[in-house]
Amino acid sequence: MKKPRIYMDHHSTTPMDPAVLQTMLPYFTEEFGNAASRSHAYGWRAEEAVEKARESLAGLIHARPKELVFTSGATESDNLALFGAVANLSERGRHIVTCMTEHPAVLDCCRRLEKSGYEVTYLPVDSTGRLSPEDVRAVLRNDTILISLMAANNEVGTLHSLSEVGKIAKEAGVLFHCDGSQAVGKVPMDVEAMGIDLLAFTAHKIYGPKGVGALYVRKRNPRVRLAPILFGGGHEGGMRSGTLNVPGIVGFGEACEIAGRVMPEESARLSSLRDRLHRRILSELKEVRLNGHPEFRLPHNLNLSFAYVEGESLMMAMEDVAVSSGSACTSATQEPSHVLKAMGVSDAMAHTSLRFGLGRFNTLEEVDYVAGRVVESVKRLREISPLYEMAREQRQGAHAGHLR
Repeated sequence: MKKPRIYMDHHSTTPMDPAVLQTMLPYFTEEFGNAASRSHAYGWRAEEAVEKARESLAGLIHARPKELVFTSGATESDNLALFGAVANLSERGRHIVTCMTEHPAVLDCCRRLEKSGYEVTYLPVDSTGRLSPEDVRAVLRNDTILISLMAANNEVGTLHSLSEVGKIAKEAGVLFHCDGSQAVGKVPMDVEAMGIDLLAFTAHKIYGPKGVGALYVRKRNPRVRLAPILFGGGHEGGMRSGTLNVPGIVGFGEACEIAGRVMPEESARLSSLRDRLHRRILSELKEVRLNGHPEFRLPHNLNLSFAYVEGESLMMAMEDVAVSSGSACTSATQEPSHVLKAMGVSDAMAHTSLRFGLGRFNTLEEVDYVAGRVVESVKRLREISPLYEMAREQRQGAHAGHLR
């Protein structure tokens, strides 16, 4: 019998919701107008569709529609936020605060800014991957111009205290940028309540199309001004030139509408399935470590380390199950996860980790199947592991010594 193929890597991308596809289809064919063409009905209808989607995005994060700038994805949004903000604030100061566990889209921008003369403070996290807001307060200086902190970690799912950081930023008069890629549509995000000035997110993490994202740019209290990083045409209020991806934007809007409706029920269901998967694995395997915060984390994330088993080997052993050994953006490298290292996880244990990302279309039956495959594969790989055999012999020797 052919084995099923099960997708549990929803942090890297999500399958498109069929309702999103249906909403997009007309904009590939009969409604093909350019939203910037203001001289005929084709352009008007395209622009109308874009503005409707902008309203849907704004509703999901409690923003105003005109505060949303469409981009090609969260990476571009992060780049626009960081490079665009500091370019306008460089006369005020050149100090930036971020976190050691940020996504490469932020960390690589910060390293580039360092080469341009900016100073970046990379704050540590605790063993659960959480940053202390007081650590942020402690490093702020008169020349600090920007704080950049992700909402939810893409590897271990840990949620940061955004409201507290936002309050600290406001008190200091410092802009607060947040990479919300993993959190928007999964947990409640409110840019006003959280004091966020710049928020990056993307469609393909919430069952929408790839290649379209957005950046929230606050217009009041304070009004945030960005220098563009793309030029030509002055689209999106001059902040992001380029012909808009109308079908993608329409799909993004529909994905946000769906996420807003189903979030409470979907989060509860996915956290229940995640906990079931975790319990089933722990009931049959020893020396399994949970990576991330046990409480403040995404409802669909489960990151586990399996002692004495290489994560890459475990993935290969479960070729019918799609999971990840870390961030999809860095999984091509053999370096241990920078997130797990920042949390104090040893290189050896970091190499044994797997990230399970459950999603909208996963079923209870799939969860039970994956749990069985994990247990079966870990047991088999440990049986052929010299390190596991040595550890077992040491435990047996210690037990015999204790009996004597």
